[in-house]
Amino acid sequence: MTSLWLNNAEVPARLRLTPGSRFDTVVLGAGIVGLTTALLLAQRGREVAVIEAKRVGAGTTAASTAKVSLLQGTRAQTIARRHGIATLSRYVAANLDGFDWLLDFCAGRDLAVERVAAYTYAQNESEMSAVRAEFEATRSAGLPTDLVDDVDVPFPLHGAVRLREQAQLNPMAFLAALAAEVETQGGSIFESTRAQRLRHHDGRVVIDTEHGEVDANNVVVATGTPIFDRGGYFARVTAQRSYLAAFKVPGPVPEEMYISAGQPIRSLRRYPADDVLLVGGSGHEVGREDSAEAHVRDLLDWTGRWFPGAELLHRWSAQDYHPVGELPYVGPLVPGREEVLVATGFAKWGFTNGAAAALALAGRITGDAPKWADTLSAWRLGEVASLPAGARANATVARYLSTGWLHLLGADEHTIPPEGCGRVERHGLHPTAVSTVDGVTTEISAICPHLGGILHWNDAERTWDCPLHGSRFEPDGAVIEGPATHPLSPR
Repeated sequence: MTSLWLNNAEVPARLRLTPGSRFDTVVLGAGIVGLTTALLLAQRGREVAVIEAKRVGAGTTAASTAKVSLLQGTRAQTIARRHGIATLSRYVAANLDGFDWLLDFCAGRDLAVERVAAYTYAQNESEMSAVRAEFEATRSAGLPTDLVDDVDVPFPLHGAVRLREQAQLNPMAFLAALAAEVETQGGSIFESTRAQRLRHHDGRVVIDTEHGEVDANNVVVATGTPIFDRGGYFARVTAQRSYLAAFKVPGPVPEEMYISAGQPIRSLRRYPADDVLLVGGSGHEVGREDSAEAHVRDLLDWTGRWFPGAELLHRWSAQDYHPVGELPYVGPLVPGREEVLVATGFAKWGFTNGAAAALALAGRITGDAPKWADTLSAWRLGEVASLPAGARANATVARYLSTGWLHLLGADEHTIPPEGCGRVERHGLHPTAVSTVDGVTTEISAICPHLGGILHWNDAERTWDCPLHGSRFEPDGAVIEGPATHPLSPR
């Protein structure tokens, strides 16, 4: 279950953090947001360091389809409905600036980028209303989209909105070039160093990591969902997983980028270097499905139906965060405190949004934020319109918190799970997560250290996932991704 992009990726390993270090700015997370922000600051003469819990490319950026597009499924109509055309236009302007910066960076370093059209398409007649609404919203926001009804593809397509001259690339090649440029500009990158706590001391921000302290004037938290609970971002986004697979197909591979307007999502693109077809979708909220493997199987079966003879090369998954307010959150961790900034909530469109977020973050620190930055502000006016959606999302969290504990009342089976399986048991008063992977049976705490949710076994990826806010753990309890920052304790 390794991403196509990580297969034979040439990214050098970096050392872990040296305790007691001091920098002007520390960036947490070595994905597109973190590395781009670090590069922008380093280019402006700032002393900057990037701290990554694992390796460059270990997070969402290198697990994506790497579509660089201003046509983003049905996002335009959703944002317009919630916030109006004027706000949508500013959102598009932000993404256009991110798009231009990213492609300029790639062009300056001879990174391969393929310019192709992007399509939001209807899988059936009932989805055509969403396609038409997306066309109207994007045109109102100034994008030169058009409606088409005759596209030569082997899968069901009943019409689409098209935007020409979008882009697709190899995200690991992009991240590797970003990281190298950060270091060329004098920045530092530390890997295998997980940040665990943040505090203020003598006018500076101190970050406690698993290898000691580091302090800075400014901190940028670019970790998918912010790993620090101040600001309550874990309650303002919904964690979602989606699945991707790479195939060698006997016939021609569609050259453009496609994403369906309805569910289940089907996202397709071509990787020209190997003439490989990438298919993604079948997403769900983290930890809230009986079987994640069923979603993977659905994706593979769909591909086999419409691309007969397709040979599976790689399959993997990605985690994204959908904002309850529909717009990304880019700005202070808490209102009025500019020394700690965050970026989250890209709703699966992290390339243009991520580059735009970096432009806004670096601009806030250096005092020259883009004109559209307030549209993506973490604490913007008008969020009252998002209160009902936020209340619904957090009511669901409360339900999973209570039902997770209630289900333990009858969880007293103590047999060894079969290979590849896991379950939650009650050992006395202790909820215990028991799994067998590669012949090794492990017992660890089943309580998420973030806010006490009872974990759920992910049968597709053999991980323990939290249904509350999307924290994920290896079978041995090691943290995969937050908001949790500490491992599960052994039993």
